Amino acid sequence: MRICDKLPQGVDAAIISDEKNRQYLTGVRSSAGTVVVTRDETYLIIDFRYIEMARQTAVDCQVLLQGRLYQQIGELFAAHGVKTWGLCDSLTDLAQLRRYQKQLPGAFLEDSGVDGLLQQLRMCKSEVELGFIRQAQQLTDDCFSYITQRIAAGRSERDIALDMEFYIRRQGAQGVSFDFIVVSGENSSKPHGVPGERLVQPGDFITMDFGCTVGGYCSDMTRTVAVGQVTDEQRQVYDIVLQANRLGVQLAGPGVACDWVDAQVRALIADAGYGECFGHGLGHGVGLDIHEEPAFSPSCGTLTRPGMVITVEPGIYLPGRFGVRIEDMVVITRDGCTDITRSPKELLAL
Repeated sequence: MRICDKLPQGVDAAIISDEKNRQYLTGVRSSAGTVVVTRDETYLIIDFRYIEMARQTAVDCQVLLQGRLYQQIGELFAAHGVKTWGLCDSLTDLAQLRRYQKQLPGAFLEDSGVDGLLQQLRMCKSEVELGFIRQAQQLTDDCFSYITQRIAAGRSERDIALDMEFYIRRQGAQGVSFDFIVVSGENSSKPHGVPGERLVQPGDFITMDFGCTVGGYCSDMTRTVAVGQVTDEQRQVYDIVLQANRLGVQLAGPGVACDWVDAQVRALIADAGYGECFGHGLGHGVGLDIHEEPAFSPSCGTLTRPGMVITVEPGIYLPGRFGVRIEDMVVITRDGCTDITRSPKELLAL
């Protein structure tokens, strides 16, 4: 990918040092390194710990062994006639910014547009990126099949979460997308509850929100299951959330506004009498980061495009009682969307 050709107008060079954008631009996964993009060439400056790996795996860039970093960047600026430069402003701390300004020649441009450029580029995934995401989601689906055979009354939330993480790593995941959410009974009303020592009881709902990484790319899914018999109210709430999830998947397609999709699903839940119990956005983009643009939310008017990967995760939460969330990942295609989450969504009573 030639990001050189896409630099914002008036920006001669960009410096990118955060891990995810560094991997996106070069293919190199590392905890350190600096990408310098000029109008002519992209460079990855990386230290001795990673240099051999970088030379073997880097794409679309020249790899340089890091020495005196600021001097090296200055020399690249001189070689390419750089007069103005910008940063990923939102991902650069103030101390780092001051070091760049003190050490580098040329004019630093505030609000250079580098952040927005990378955000736009990362929204639509390539076939290679989609391959990694599909692999991660397959492992996540496998994990759900595994854990539903092992959930039982008397196990703690924390024990179930650890069981899931050990399994998914043993199956080949490079890591987890985020700390797993496993909450039961009254704790399931907390959308981002933390697994604790609460023991699962008969009649509980258990909500599990989890995912893993492959090639640095994330998966994300949520399922709510029942332990034993549930009440009519629990079943009614579950059925509303399931309808909302299916509606969101049905509406997701190319050229639709993200806030419109959110509004349609939100209206379904509100019409059922639970509008105040659904307080988060319908979904978010997924890629190298677990939360990326765009988002199915009231504040995102982005029009969907093929290659976007977005979650559909409606929920209803009754504080102190129970909650239900069902989350799938969909890939926007030219003529609709593909739901790449294969785990069953109908209510499972374990």
